[in-house]
Amino acid sequence: MAVFVALGAFLMTLAGGWVAQRVTDRRHLVLGFAGGLMLGVVGLDLLPEAIEAAGTPVFGVPAALLLFVGGFLVAHLVERLLAARQVAHGASGRRVPQVGLTAAAAMVGHSLMDGVALGAAFQISGSMGVAVALAVISHDFADGFNTYTLTSLYGNARRKALLMLFAAAVAPVVGAATTLLFTLPEELLGGYLGFFGGALLYLAAAEILPEAHHTHPGRSTLLCTIGGVGFIWLVVGIAE
Repeated sequence: MAVFVALGAFLMTLAGGWVAQRVTDRRHLVLGFAGGLMLGVVGLDLLPEAIEAAGTPVFGVPAALLLFVGGFLVAHLVERLLAARQVAHGASGRRVPQVGLTAAAAMVGHSLMDGVALGAAFQISGSMGVAVALAVISHDFADGFNTYTLTSLYGNARRKALLMLFAAAVAPVVGAATTLLFTLPEELLGGYLGFFGGALLYLAAAEILPEAHHTHPGRSTLLCTIGGVGFIWLVVGIAE
């Protein structure tokens, strides 16, 4: 089931790359809704499940929450390192193709971990798997869009941009397939989902939502974000 759902992420990533070549003025609405979905999944489903599975206190704080904060900080650190490298290479006033490829490779690695999180969620329960699938599939559109954009923005040929896009699309399927080979203990799964939730929240708060609201800070974008959160609330309520 996890691999089958990951095929949806594969198609959504390709769709994001396709849109990157044909950007329309409605992209902010799609990203706003995707950011709402991600926020809803983290706060309303992923984090509560992670605490329940890995809630053993470490110095008074549940292990899942510590890993949640760790995931947020790691995602922030990776972004800062890439940004610093980009500034260093861009200081001469020209774009370096390797910077675009490095950033795109990071997106591929992130997509691979999306697949692992998807498979891990289905190991816990079907409802958890569906909730995480919604988050993964929804933000993989943005992953595909960003992977193609980052690769081509720094002067790489269209062929390389498409190659990186395809790698990002296949990565979730590979990640989900690896979880068919083993079953993780519940506490370890909870810890991983807590870490993944922190990284997912960072992507929503620092990347997806600012991008959605930057050029179009209108009511329609905000309503799409709220609608995404509300949709996850509905899904969680029905699943329970």
